[in-house]
Amino acid sequence: MRNNKLRSIYFSLFAAFICILFPWSGIALTLRPDFMLLVLLFWLLRAPNQCSVGTAWFMGLWVDLATGGIFGQYALAYTITTFFAVIYQRRLVLFSSTQQLVYVFSLLLLSQLILLVLKAFAGHDFSGWSYFLPSVTGILLWQIAVILGLNTGRHSHGN
Repeated sequence: MRNNKLRSIYFSLFAAFICILFPWSGIALTLRPDFMLLVLLFWLLRAPNQCSVGTAWFMGLWVDLATGGIFGQYALAYTITTFFAVIYQRRLVLFSSTQQLVYVFSLLLLSQLILLVLKAFAGHDFSGWSYFLPSVTGILLWQIAVILGLNTGRHSHGN
């Protein structure tokens, strides 16, 4: 059973990585959620023994290599974000589904804010409030996953 879960984790991380590599452009690029962070948060909350902050750091390095931006920006953003996810992981089962959505949305925003600060230090200009649209589409994607029965908090014990 543990091997099946590990295969599921690896497959979903690989699928998220492939989604990042798609040739996004225009409005789709503006709205594209951070697939990797969503998958990392899902597994961190659902299977914290198999997916950790170290996994987030490693996958962040892969995303950094794939996107060609500032090396280490995604690794740092994912590491800090997943650290905060792990802090409240045990309490998440007590949250209502609305509170869970707010929590995940705040984690997505935290990651984007970290990336924004790092890009500002590198001299990039702020692109406006549309920069935060991926957090909105990310939380919508998270809600779809919850509706489909992939609820994170309810199954974290015993898995």
